[in-house]
Amino acid sequence: MADMGPEDWAFWDTWMRAQRLLVRELDRGLQRDCGISKAEFSVLMTLTRPMRVGELADALDWEKSRVAHLLTRMENRGLVARIEDGATGRRTGIELTGEGRRTAERATRAHGANVRRLVLDRLTPGQAAAIRSWSEQLIGSG
Repeated sequence: MADMGPEDWAFWDTWMRAQRLLVRELDRGLQRDCGISKAEFSVLMTLTRPMRVGELADALDWEKSRVAHLLTRMENRGLVARIEDGATGRRTGIELTGEGRRTAERATRAHGANVRRLVLDRLTPGQAAAIRSWSEQLIGSG
């Protein structure tokens, strides 16, 4: 395996800086346009049907404690509601409220517009194809 030279390190530094900038701008857009965090957006996009907390944690690939903490905050804001199991009476599930669905719809439009403005409109079709191909290759090898 070859060592990385100065050009390789310069590429890597530029790639990492661009990635941080993009994530920061997309996060700011969600907060500014919809009043939600990236983590809350992820929950809203994943919670397309009622789920158990553990199932949601698995779908997001997050620790269950992180999901539970975030859901408590989102429940306090009226975005999600706990569901009780009829047999046990325990609060075992979670679902979007009407406000959560409306927020998800607004966030999808706003975030999509920001992704288009910051990424898609700046790429040539060839660049987009190369990034998609590389991303699929990386995902497939993981």
